[in-house]
Amino acid sequence: MYIVTGGAGFIGSNLVHELNRHGIRDILVVDNLADPHKLVNLHGAGFVDFMDKREFRRALAAKSLGIPRVEAIFHQGACSNTLVDDGVYVMDNNFTCSKEVLEYAIEQGAPLVYASTAAVYGLSGPGHFTPTTENEKPLNVYGFSKLAFDNYVRHRIEQQSLPVTVVGLRYFNVYGPREAHKGRMASVIHHFSKQMVETERVRMFEGSGGYTNGEQRRDFVFVKDLAHLNLFFAQVGPYAPTGGKPAKTWHAVVNAGSGRARTFNEVARALMHVHGEAMIEYIPFPADLNARYQHFTEADLTGLRATGCDLPFTSLEDGVRQTFAEIPLSA
Repeated sequence: MYIVTGGAGFIGSNLVHELNRHGIRDILVVDNLADPHKLVNLHGAGFVDFMDKREFRRALAAKSLGIPRVEAIFHQGACSNTLVDDGVYVMDNNFTCSKEVLEYAIEQGAPLVYASTAAVYGLSGPGHFTPTTENEKPLNVYGFSKLAFDNYVRHRIEQQSLPVTVVGLRYFNVYGPREAHKGRMASVIHHFSKQMVETERVRMFEGSGGYTNGEQRRDFVFVKDLAHLNLFFAQVGPYAPTGGKPAKTWHAVVNAGSGRARTFNEVARALMHVHGEAMIEYIPFPADLNARYQHFTEADLTGLRATGCDLPFTSLEDGVRQTFAEIPLSA
């Protein structure tokens, strides 16, 4: 059995579909469906069981999950809304729950690949996106909760107390199919697309943070590339050991981005090739965002490549084309 927490969400559902693509349907999906809009993400997906995240945590605590063999755990579930200020809730959901999942993975002897975030880097500028403590300055409780678990994993690595693969992937600015339910938290690719289709124009910020109009830069990473990274470190599907080779064991917290920052203007141009020409309107940068807006992100992939992972990343232009060829904008 494969476990995907957050399996009805954006990245988790794409991971479920990617497992299916490699013939894997023996999957337990864990999520909270209080938001029914997420249901569409699992249309056409193959999985054998579903659990509410609260039921899942109770079963972990009672040691009553009852799965004879767990092949791998993909821990994508979290409160990812950066505007939530309830620190008690976010820490319980993102930090404490992650520790519970880690202990279960160790008990089961199963590899754990979990979602971290580039939000841990806060307002870092060019050249400061390596996963080192001096670069880690989260701006919100979401980023803090993720960094807290990364540091917990690092401590366990130093203690040599992790007998299974445990890899944290710091996702950068993710986009792709199945993110419509995220609302305000959806990527700019999704928001720009809706504006183009509905109004034939796209709105982006005027110059800010030392950048001119629309030239703020982000590392936009295609969600399917992240699904491939998850499978790689869990050694699942096409990445499973062959020829009698033993499974590898990785212990790492690494960046998961394309490694190339792209401007918002470039995003708009890529989308115009899909949706048609649109007028770009530059709007004033909100003063209240000055101290909490990432004007620049770019993953340093040195740590990722040092693990031996040489998977390629999809270009922004190709990722945009694939996104809207697969699923309409509404999904």
